[in-house]
Amino acid sequence: MYILNIETSTKNCSVSLSKQGKTVILKEEAEQNFTHSEKLHLFIDEILKEVSVSYKQLSAVALSKGPGSYTGLRIGTSTAKGLCFALDIPLIAIDSLTILAQQVQLKNGLIIPMIDARRMEVYTAVFDENHNKKSEIQALVIDENSFSDISEKVYFIGDGASKCKSILTQENFIFLDDIIYPSAQEMAILSFKKFQAKEFEDIAYFEPFYLKEFFTGK
Repeated sequence: MYILNIETSTKNCSVSLSKQGKTVILKEEAEQNFTHSEKLHLFIDEILKEVSVSYKQLSAVALSKGPGSYTGLRIGTSTAKGLCFALDIPLIAIDSLTILAQQVQLKNGLIIPMIDARRMEVYTAVFDENHNKKSEIQALVIDENSFSDISEKVYFIGDGASKCKSILTQENFIFLDDIIYPSAQEMAILSFKKFQAKEFEDIAYFEPFYLKEFFTGK
């Protein structure tokens, strides 16, 4: 049972193919300028060809639903919807912060993934060591008092965390600088569990979780 996983909520254009909850192959690339429109379909074709799996063998398509980049989420969603319609297979959606949090393995402490939302604002939520969400996802403007009520160890990750490092200086705050973007690598087990539970989206009406309204500059 194969699931195609698509993660486009940040600058990282990431695609994986998973089987029974384990990643078979991963292809991703993070560039300063978003290249999702150029790379996403190419990556999908390449990974399927490399493992000799046809589109007709896919059981579902999973995508990162956000929050994150408006453009990236739109591209990922339109691609996933198109595949699901064409192949008549279910659509699975997973939030990008849950995907990002999966990269941290802890015995004790909290995980706070942050996706950059420009200026000093981030998309964030709090997870425990078992990756259970302890707070709702929110768009938060960070200042020196953010998370000051937490006494246990906190591990900050994501492209939004680096810009907050000089402000969040409590002794229990730890920044894992090498974990920057959510990846389709971590979607394998998440999409498999949702497939088993039949937690599918309505393909016709599904929209990404933008969290904030999109504004275009003049």
